[in-house]
Amino acid sequence: MMFKNKNDALVATLSQALEADIQGHSLWYAARVRFMRNRAAVFSLVLLALITLACIFGPMLLPNAFDSTDWDAMSQGPMLKNMHWFGTDESGRDLLVRCLVGGRISLMVGLMATLTSVSLGIAWGATAGFLGGKVDAVMMRVVDMMYAVPYLLIAILMVTLLGRAFYLVVITITVFSWMDMARVVRGQTLSLRSKEFVEAARAIGVPTRRIIFQHIVPNLLGIVVIYTTVTVPGVILTESVLSFLGLGIQEPMTSWGVLIHDGTQVMEISPWILIFPSLMLSAALYCFNYIGDGLRDALDPKDR
Repeated sequence: MMFKNKNDALVATLSQALEADIQGHSLWYAARVRFMRNRAAVFSLVLLALITLACIFGPMLLPNAFDSTDWDAMSQGPMLKNMHWFGTDESGRDLLVRCLVGGRISLMVGLMATLTSVSLGIAWGATAGFLGGKVDAVMMRVVDMMYAVPYLLIAILMVTLLGRAFYLVVITITVFSWMDMARVVRGQTLSLRSKEFVEAARAIGVPTRRIIFQHIVPNLLGIVVIYTTVTVPGVILTESVLSFLGLGIQEPMTSWGVLIHDGTQVMEISPWILIFPSLMLSAALYCFNYIGDGLRDALDPKDR
């Protein structure tokens, strides 16, 4: 491009720089920059990604199967022979592979139950908050009654009656993990339903369902993302507690909770059976919590 003088070239350069600066500093860009400055959150994200990849691909790459028995190495500590790097349990099964398979199950339960409960909580809370009045009162009283029900007792009852299949464990955890999200979303919806864009949508006759799910819910994305990262570790811990009590995943499949339960039975003579799955569970929970803290700081409206 040809310029008549240096001033025109300078003005064009400044305009391009200003335009690039404006485009590069969107709300999500600024949030990403703030998140990347949080070293603990970034390290936790990398570590969690490594744990997840190891749980997914590790059992395929290692020579030992999670349910195979090494009769020559029963209740042996960590050793290089036969690649028993985490040792073996009392049945001669490789603990490393079982930890990875257990992590796969625990993470899968955590993610599936969290996505289900978050979806249910968003739909329930957004509907109650937007409609208001008697509908809101009735829907939130249902949430209050669910809070009053002893969670562990009902979970034990459901697992006992329905069984301990994978999807039943997910359903059991979901039933009692959506109320917090419903409350959070309802509170945010109450503040959004009087905004100008909602009034404009009402004025032009947009159906209520479309207003809720196409106008209200997208504006809750920040708080939903933050709360989801906080919910996942709670769900994983709940599954671990149920498995620890013998109400979770059944043998021969395993999870971190099952492995920890098995480790407590022989912790005095074979402490590694308890230590390694406990370390992996603790690392995953800490990673989710630090990532949630980083997202909260990055997406906090007060810092924008």
